[in-house]
Amino acid sequence: MKRKCLALLVALMTVAGGALAQQPIKLTLGHGAAPGNPRHEAAVLFADRVKEKTAGRYTVFVAHSAQLGDDAAMVTALRSGSLDMSANSQGAISAAVPEYAALGLPFLFANIEKAWKLLDSPVGKELADKTAAKGMVVLGYWDNGIRHITNSKRAIKTPADVKGLKIRTPPDPVTVDIMQALGADAQQIKFAELYVALQQGVVDGQENPLTNIVSSKLYEVQKFLSLSGHKYEVTPFLMGKRAWEKLTPADQKVFQDAANEATVLQRKLSKEADEKLLVELKGKGVQVDMVDRAQFVTATKPVYDKWLTGPVGDFAKRVVEASK
Repeated sequence: MKRKCLALLVALMTVAGGALAQQPIKLTLGHGAAPGNPRHEAAVLFADRVKEKTAGRYTVFVAHSAQLGDDAAMVTALRSGSLDMSANSQGAISAAVPEYAALGLPFLFANIEKAWKLLDSPVGKELADKTAAKGMVVLGYWDNGIRHITNSKRAIKTPADVKGLKIRTPPDPVTVDIMQALGADAQQIKFAELYVALQQGVVDGQENPLTNIVSSKLYEVQKFLSLSGHKYEVTPFLMGKRAWEKLTPADQKVFQDAANEATVLQRKLSKEADEKLLVELKGKGVQVDMVDRAQFVTATKPVYDKWLTGPVGDFAKRVVEASK
């Protein structure tokens, strides 16, 4: 009888152990964009591909719209190991890896394809190495687009039109420098709080790519859009080094392959969005103006003087040279 009971217990433990072994490993991917934004669509594709290619051994929960806190909080969580992945902002990452700020120098890239070419070059590899040294693995360089200025006060066509406006910026030092060089009163507000801040007049305007302006409905509280194209921003798709090192080499390849596919989609959607969204914004009654680019370039030259001679000056010089 004892032998039969023991055999039954062993069998039950084996079945229970097998069931536990089949439970998927759950990972979390956080970002600050709203559904419909290319960042979110690519994150969903990544999660789907990981689940498919690991036969369900891994599942990735995508927490959008800053559900896990703002970008700065997610960078901290990545580095500490309390968050697995994040498609994060250039400004928040630059607090840990200051070289990222160099990508946002004013009017650096003629178009987003030139930015992608640089990011896919040895310069991007160098940046990835610097990121790894700070506890984060670059799975891909996603796109946060060319940024433009909106406001509720007046049309902006020259730097003189910017002077005195309270403009919200992300926690990105180059963006702050650009707005200050144009004469704006730059104020940092979390993106998740931006709509209300604009609605209540806490700030007069903001600057973002068209995808963010539309997906977060900022056009509802901003009458004027100026196609300033004053800077480019990357969205590094990152995995915490602690989470990455828990993967087997085979699973690391699966995650990287899925990230590569998601990167292609994200960039494609981001590029396609601008033309479509510009028409959409005009249809919603937003006044769209072109700026005098030459005047804006001249007004923001002091930003180059500061960054090319600053702590990340050597890297910034390589970025400027490669951008040509």
